[in-house]
Amino acid sequence: MANVEEYLNRIHRDPSPLLLELEQQGHANDIPIVSRETGRLLSTLVHAMQANRVLEIGTAYGYSTLWMALALPPAGHIWTIDPDRARTDIALGYLTRAGKADAVDIINQPALEVLKTFPVRNLDIVFIDALKAEYEGYLELAVPLLKRSGLVIVDNLMWSGRSAAEPKPGDSVDTKAIREFNKIFLNHPQLDATIIELGDGTGIGARIDE
Repeated sequence: MANVEEYLNRIHRDPSPLLLELEQQGHANDIPIVSRETGRLLSTLVHAMQANRVLEIGTAYGYSTLWMALALPPAGHIWTIDPDRARTDIALGYLTRAGKADAVDIINQPALEVLKTFPVRNLDIVFIDALKAEYEGYLELAVPLLKRSGLVIVDNLMWSGRSAAEPKPGDSVDTKAIREFNKIFLNHPQLDATIIELGDGTGIGARIDE
């Protein structure tokens, strides 16, 4: 059977040189970044929605941030949250080189603290890719910030297959948290949600209530 991932990478256009450089730096420094497939999906969704207001929880080196920033409409803006200033300084460097620094606000504080008082409402997209044990808290605080039909997108829901494996006593806190989150996410009363086998498992939920 043909390698599907290799085939899809071969027929897709290559990411921009700046994205490729950032991707390589992330891998070289062992910094967690989304898969290229997830980056493409984020770009497509931002383009499709003409998303003007995007909130990202978990910046790291800004790989997913840059995918979305390059797809923003002229008036679009991203708020991205990550307390690790050393990592977000790397992200800012790439955003500056891309000419997108003015379109992105980097917030160097713990996400749960920021979300409790975050002033922007009617968000088009919330993208979650930060501390796995806090995913449930992020979701609870983020959904009310979305507009009706806005999307919450979540990375790492397969957790390298660990969330789908039979539970065992040695499972990590993060593995247990992702398993529990997946049930909450798919049954959330304010979302029409699904999880797809893309990247490390990507959740997509549309807000369906006012």
